[in-house]
Amino acid sequence: MTRTYWAAGTAVLLALLFAGAATVTAASDGDGEGSGPSGRAPGLHSPDAGFARDMAVHHQQAVEMSFIVRDRTKDEPVRGLAYDIANTQANQRGMLLGWLDLWGLPKVVADEPPMSWMGSADQHGGHAGHGTSGHGTSGHDTGGHDAAGHGTSGHDTSGHDTSGHDTAGHDMGGAAAKPGALMAGMATKEELAQLGAAEGRDAEVLYLQLMTDHHKGGVAMAQGCATQCKTPAERDLARGMVEAQQSELTLMADMLKQRGAAPRG
Repeated sequence: MTRTYWAAGTAVLLALLFAGAATVTAASDGDGEGSGPSGRAPGLHSPDAGFARDMAVHHQQAVEMSFIVRDRTKDEPVRGLAYDIANTQANQRGMLLGWLDLWGLPKVVADEPPMSWMGSADQHGGHAGHGTSGHGTSGHDTGGHDAAGHGTSGHDTSGHDTSGHDTAGHDMGGAAAKPGALMAGMATKEELAQLGAAEGRDAEVLYLQLMTDHHKGGVAMAQGCATQCKTPAERDLARGMVEAQQSELTLMADMLKQRGAAPRG
C-alpha cells in the first residue's frame, strides 16, 4: 500500500510541475495566439476547445467531492488523497480555462452537448480561427471551487446538463454518461448528497468508488484529447492526466480492498 501511495503521489507531483510548464508553453506557441502549429487559435467546436470546456467542469466536480470527503472522515490516507486530487485538478482546471481566455473562446457554449468534441475532429472544423461567434458565456460560468476553499460559485456540477442537452446513457466518443450524470464518470446529484451524508468508513468507501468512476471517465476524455487535440501543450497535459489518474486508480483499488470493498461495476 505504502509503495503504491508514494507512486501515486509522485505522479501527482509530476502532473502539477508539468501543468505549470504547459501553461507557459501554450502562452508562447504560435504568433501569440497560444495554439497549434499554424499559430491560429482553435475553433469554437474544435476538440481543443471542447476538451478544455468539458474537462474544466469534470475537474470541478472532483474538487467538490474531495472537499466533501475531507469533512466526513478523519482517515489520513483518504484525506491526503483527496487533498492531492483537489489541488492537482484545481490547478489543471485553471490552465484549461486560461487557455480558453487566451484563445478568445467562451467557457460555455449553449448549443454544444457535453463531450460532443470526442467525435471526428474533422466535423468540428479543426483549428478554424478564433470561433468568436457566441463569445458570451451563455449559461453558468464554471469558475470557482479552488483548492483553498469550499466555495463553488453557485455552479452545479452534480450531474445536470447545463447546456440543455440530455446526454445521459449516450455513448460519446467511446465514453458513456450514466443516467443523471452530465459526463462520463461524473456523479449524480443524488450520489453527491449520499457522500455528504455519509461518515467515517462509509464516506471513505463511497468517495473512493465515486472517484474511481470519475477517473475512468476522465481518462477516456484525456485520451480523446491526446489523440485529437492539435495544441501541443494541451495534448501533453492530457497525456499527463492519463498517467496520473491511472496511477491513482491503482491506489484507490488498494484502498478500497483494505476497507473490504471494491470499485463499482
